[in-house]
Amino acid sequence: QVTLIESGGRLVQTGDSLRLSCAASGRTFNMNTMGWFRQAPGKEREFVAIIAWINGITSYADSMKGRFTISRDNAKSTVYLQMDSLKPEDTAVYYCAASRSTWSSNPDYFDYWGQGTQVTVSS
Repeated sequence: QVTLIESGGRLVQTGDSLRLSCAASGRTFNMNTMGWFRQAPGKEREFVAIIAWINGITSYADSMKGRFTISRDNAKSTVYLQMDSLKPEDTAVYYCAASRSTWSSNPDYFDYWGQGTQVTVSS
């Protein structure tokens, strides 16, 4: 079992930067891929970025490239999402997720989820 706890979400203004954190605990040695997803009101859950836990390879949704950066600190079992040049359309609940075995942007393949952290970008 892996427990994920997100933090860092808050109200910001257009153009601001924000860093989200996801602290993992439990059987973290089982993790293959960590990811960030987001869900805005009335919309489907959307892929943001993933990172391979061992070698740090990353992948991003096209709309996030250049503005968002995913990283990890293995010693702290923590994954980060640095978000720059935030826009009102980035407003959503951001979820951290972990997969034991899959390199995928499909949320269905992730085994563990955090409870989410709210990011609100005002115009």
